[in-house]
Amino acid sequence: MKLAAPLFSPVSTLTTCPYCGVGCGVRATVLEDGKVGIEGDVSHPANAGRLCVKGSALNETVDLDGRLLYPQMRVGGVMQRTGWDFALDTVASGLKEIIAQHGPDAVALYVSGQLLTEDYYIANKLMKGYVGSANIDTNSRLCMSSAVAGHKRAFGEDLVPVSYDDLELADMIVLVGSNTAWCHPILFQRIVQMRKTRPEVKLVVIDPRRTATCELADLHLPVKSGTDVWLFNGLLSYLARHGAADKGFIAQHTNGFDAALAAAEIDCADTAAVARICQIAEADLLDFYQQFCATQKVITAFSQGVNQSSSGTDKVNSIINCHLLTGRIGAAGMGPFSITGQPNAMGGREVGGLANMLAAHMELDNAGHRETVQTFWESPAMADRAGLKAIDLFQAIEAGRVKAVWIIATNPLVSLPDAYQVRRALEKCELVVVSDIIERTDTNAFAHVLLPALGWGEKDGTVTNSERRISRQRAFLPAPGEARADWQILCQVAQRMGFRGFEFDAVHQVFDEHARLSAFRNGDAEGNDAGVPTYPRVFNLGGLSGLDQQQFDALPPIQWPVLSAASGLVSGTPRLFGDQRFAHADGRARFIATPPRAPGHLPDTAHPLILNTGRVRDQWHTMTRTGKSPKLADHVPESFVDMHPQDALLYGVREGGLARVSSQWGEIVVRVQHGGGIARGNVFVPIHWNNQSASDARVGALVNPVQDPVSGQPEFKHTPVRVEDFPVSWHGFVLSRRTINLDGVTHWTRIQGREFVRYELAGRNVMQDQGQWVRDLLDITDPDADWLEYADTTAGVYRAAHLVDDRIDTCVFLSPRPDLPSRAWLAGLFAKELLEDVDRVGLLLGQPIEKGIDVGPTICSCFGVGRNTICDVIREKKLTTVTQVTACVKAGGNCGSCVPEIKKLLVSTLELALETTS
Repeated sequence: MKLAAPLFSPVSTLTTCPYCGVGCGVRATVLEDGKVGIEGDVSHPANAGRLCVKGSALNETVDLDGRLLYPQMRVGGVMQRTGWDFALDTVASGLKEIIAQHGPDAVALYVSGQLLTEDYYIANKLMKGYVGSANIDTNSRLCMSSAVAGHKRAFGEDLVPVSYDDLELADMIVLVGSNTAWCHPILFQRIVQMRKTRPEVKLVVIDPRRTATCELADLHLPVKSGTDVWLFNGLLSYLARHGAADKGFIAQHTNGFDAALAAAEIDCADTAAVARICQIAEADLLDFYQQFCATQKVITAFSQGVNQSSSGTDKVNSIINCHLLTGRIGAAGMGPFSITGQPNAMGGREVGGLANMLAAHMELDNAGHRETVQTFWESPAMADRAGLKAIDLFQAIEAGRVKAVWIIATNPLVSLPDAYQVRRALEKCELVVVSDIIERTDTNAFAHVLLPALGWGEKDGTVTNSERRISRQRAFLPAPGEARADWQILCQVAQRMGFRGFEFDAVHQVFDEHARLSAFRNGDAEGNDAGVPTYPRVFNLGGLSGLDQQQFDALPPIQWPVLSAASGLVSGTPRLFGDQRFAHADGRARFIATPPRAPGHLPDTAHPLILNTGRVRDQWHTMTRTGKSPKLADHVPESFVDMHPQDALLYGVREGGLARVSSQWGEIVVRVQHGGGIARGNVFVPIHWNNQSASDARVGALVNPVQDPVSGQPEFKHTPVRVEDFPVSWHGFVLSRRTINLDGVTHWTRIQGREFVRYELAGRNVMQDQGQWVRDLLDITDPDADWLEYADTTAGVYRAAHLVDDRIDTCVFLSPRPDLPSRAWLAGLFAKELLEDVDRVGLLLGQPIEKGIDVGPTICSCFGVGRNTICDVIREKKLTTVTQVTACVKAGGNCGSCVPEIKKLLVSTLELALETTS
């Protein structure tokens, strides 16, 4: 008798998205074919089931293509596979020898907000409590350290007082230096949905660029780059002069008001002068000041545009000062709100991941705190001074003071400013160890030891989002190859170095130690063993200590501090400072005087333009994960320099062409774009592209290394540059199922497609025989290959396609001009098992024969809807609203981050239709 095959039962796992600091819940389901289904977790408070396009495309990034699966060692300049024991012994002995010869400060860790809290905790414990050096810093230094410093100065501890729910309770939301619609889309959609029921809520956006976020704002203040402190000092002065000061709150719960106000009024008491400095209309400035003054429930949310500055900490405090003056903090719908960039930048701060912090929000320069942590850890050594911050660390490596660096879950050769300096540092370093999930990155090329780590979907632990909400990141895929969890790798190296205290068998044990440390001597008025009183620290996970494996596995999202009630019930804390007590020893908040100052480098005749950098909608950091997704590649396939058309004319470049962008630190070559949101004198370049994805688009090479003197955060938003034409003889692109050797191509970008890879090319070589050059490029030597080609030697136009068994394998298009045929239509041919005759004709003509086949560049990545599709339905059905467009073609119906672009298309398409009919 033949037995029926057992039914497959898909298993779903609730986990957390690994991208931005919103911390969305994800339901991941492993399907029968081994693929992964991704949905939003409807039970997660951060997103209630919604995901942005990056989160929705997570299943396209969990394959093993390009993964680092086994330990590798550099032997004779070549990386070779080795075993774990040998690799770990090499790392441990290398660190020990350097420490013995040069001291503990000769070694360093450089880690990441991509780590789980448990990984971060072990790394910090190893360096500060056992090696005895604070030389551990993180790429969070690049995005959130100014917010950390501002919080500590104002509140006495790194504390975010509000919750996401407060955004929906506010009567006015001010977004400062944050393109929330693209960089935190689910959070932005919560604001959008709220305003549908409460349209009277005011939305103000303060940003030098007109971004997608501005399309939905009531007021956009396009301030001059670097002038935020003038703006908010002016607001502080205005509020004080117009009766908005909460005098009782100031007297009873703050210090430093008089000094802060005096500093503000030196330059910022005159609104006309502030408007002139910020280069905005005085009427708009007064509109903002008046609305802020008149509205009690105000949230001021800020992100990288504030933090990434040589005066970033002062910018943060100038914002907080305005909330302290009005007493608008600690209650529903009000307060300053730092929107975190990375999924676990907050968790890293909890465990002391920055070089100037201790674990559990304790201070490295506080002797009592050092003694408390060392006693809890029972550690042999304790760092007694701040370590090297990110930029200082790599400068010390180049200078030879730091001789070993262990880089974990980050790609500093792409993400740090002054990238050529980082390269020189890694070239000189005696021992470079990298733990990563990807084998080939710009940084890994300089590693002596590569250690394979678990990635998202494979690792297990916790992360903390922007509203202090701890969420579980759970494994639902098996460990690939020989990859291990980062906390395990760190523990195994620590043990090989002879250290005790790293005998963890499971990740919940690491979390438990982290939770117990947060509660240890937390508020002991009698003091510690050194006789120093330990005032209560707000960060406290005492209610989560003692969790066993089952309880840890079941842990729901919860906001810290987490305390146990007398009843034994555990509860989180959605909002801080409701009792108006702050974390300074006297319980008072601090106003901080913030005299405004200019950025570190100003434009001059050699470098007359100001470079701003940031993210694009569908990519993340250095693209090691998102670069694998075809869905995410379509919206912005190439790096670009966005600039004002008049500046482009002045500097001799044109839209669609290539330009060299250079600063005194380096140069890149990217495509020129006129996005419509850039003021004259400014340019914008995205941060994502690297040497694996493009020939010369790593923007870190341009960015100046000036730091904020308090936070150490670099000035990514203000680097003087020049832009000039990058002349080439030809432009082209290739779509191919095969890998292409691009060594002889002047300029290229690699883009992942669905069942193919797309290469955008440009060259300076003169082709005597275009057909032969293309065959050489593609390594096609068979004279009988099925080869379609069209050549117009006079115009320099060439088109060709290579077919295998009537299925397209490769197509190539070359022209002296950059305006080449649509890639979207050609991409669709790769999904066909057999090409039809009409497809072959279209390949030779360079355009589809059938109407409607070319959907155009992607606008809505969630549903794969192109520009042409949207414009066609607007024209044909005379649509006037985004809701109508969504009903017809779905675009805008998921994460909503394409809604501003759809609005623009509605306007432009309808205007064109009116012009045509008039």
